[in-house]
Amino acid sequence: MNRATRFITRLWGVALAAVTAFAPHFVQAQAVATSYPSKTVRIVVPYPPGGPNDLIARFLAQKLTDNLKQTFVIDNRAGATGMTGTDAVAKSPADGYTLLVSASVHVIYPSLFQKVPFDPIKDFAPISLMARAPLVLSVNPALSVKSVQDLISMAKAQPGKLQYASSGNGSATHLSAEAFKTQAGIDMQHIAYKGSSPAMTDVMAGHVQLVFDSLGSTLPYIKAGKLRALAITSSTRSAVAPEIPTIAESGVPGYDISTWYGLWAPAGTPKEIVDKLSAEVQKILKSSDMQQQLTSRGIEPVGSSAAEFAAYHQTEKLKWAKIVKDSGAKLD
Repeated sequence: MNRATRFITRLWGVALAAVTAFAPHFVQAQAVATSYPSKTVRIVVPYPPGGPNDLIARFLAQKLTDNLKQTFVIDNRAGATGMTGTDAVAKSPADGYTLLVSASVHVIYPSLFQKVPFDPIKDFAPISLMARAPLVLSVNPALSVKSVQDLISMAKAQPGKLQYASSGNGSATHLSAEAFKTQAGIDMQHIAYKGSSPAMTDVMAGHVQLVFDSLGSTLPYIKAGKLRALAITSSTRSAVAPEIPTIAESGVPGYDISTWYGLWAPAGTPKEIVDKLSAEVQKILKSSDMQQQLTSRGIEPVGSSAAEFAAYHQTEKLKWAKIVKDSGAKLD
């Protein structure tokens, strides 16, 4: 046997050994994906029942139950602005049987709170970005403004006089308004409420002039003439209310903010399970009935891969960190 032949023989031996060593792991991984789920899966929603986060989770749980022939149940774990339930998932076994459905606040926690009991990036395995929901800038109809530019002109003429309501300090409704203030170069006074409902009630009563809130929650009041919509916060108009322009096209270029909703598992969950769930979620969000259920409520179905959602995390974390820093919002 010459030198070349010995080299080729040795190379084949190394390759065969590698394949032999890898094969059991490959078979095991395939078995994990095939057998999952084999028991009830718990989806933790870190907020009380009701609202878009809980709504999306319940739609998803029913579809996953139907498609994967195993029960997916909702576990509402409210408390500490969503951190109680989120922390419970972070500390759960990484086996795919405890999942989290939460909103964009997931990546905002480190910017808002001095102490967070988990790392929103390192302690979770992103599965899919499920949906986005724009907010809408609305004013009391008695306010003599008909457009975003009218509002900006009024705010510049009366610095600090206009008041805007929010559902709470550090909420998306608060931070969206702060981003608007920064990009429009105006000053307005923040009035924080304990929830969206009392905030909008006071705007409709004329105690506060304007509010940023979810399109789905605000649209009935707009249609009833109790609020006047000026603009949508997302970069594109909503299919539910296409007549409402975006803030960006109304003279604040680059303004683009939406709340969003995602699905996570604890970090370390087998990739095969993450990928299987991600593929199912994407399929569910493309189904006609799911599209209708969400879009009719002003929510845009997305459905992304795990890798796409992981990348989105980083972009959103930086964006919201800047908004929080510019606004000075901090929670204990």
